Amino acid sequence: MECKLDLTPHILNGTFIDLEPLSESHREGLHAAAASDPTIFAYIPGDVAGEFDRWFNWSLGLMAGRSDQIFAVRDKSSGDVAGTSRYLNISEHEPRVEIGFTWYRPQSQGTYVNPEAKLLLMQNAFERLGCVRVELKTDARNAQSRAAILKMGAKFEGIFRKHTRVSDSYVRDSAYYSVIDEEWPGVKAGLQARLNVFKESAA
Repeated sequence: MECKLDLTPHILNGTFIDLEPLSESHREGLHAAAASDPTIFAYIPGDVAGEFDRWFNWSLGLMAGRSDQIFAVRDKSSGDVAGTSRYLNISEHEPRVEIGFTWYRPQSQGTYVNPEAKLLLMQNAFERLGCVRVELKTDARNAQSRAAILKMGAKFEGIFRKHTRVSDSYVRDSAYYSVIDEEWPGVKAGLQARLNVFKESAA
């Protein structure tokens, strides 16, 4: 029986951040975040920093076609756009989604931004959309990203060799991870515990 995910764009509200469906209003803020340090795209396919408008227009097109659901990450403390993340490789039959193409400006890395973004995206996927599986992948060379995914509680599933072209001269190996529905309560509790540390320090 075919399932239909309700992918109607809507804001995902958190304590420290909001995830806002990507729109033209985010172009300037995301451009500033991308320009803050081009090295944040070392493991991401395409020249996001160097060809930002091309990347942004492509992303808007994916949103319009409903193949991806893309969010700008708004830091509530400053009002600035800290970066972006999205659902991609959406399968309505299982149903499942992948969370990926995530990047943040340097000053937002190692803060509440990523754990709360993952909490909001996974909570929406499992509890609102009814997904049975959420996938994540990263460049196999990206030790920081791989450690963060494992810390979140996702399970490593293996390496897809020569999987994604990052540049004209390099095709990366991709490390795959997943969280399935019966694991979600434990993953959710872990993410909430990490956020509680930030809440206590802000009190």
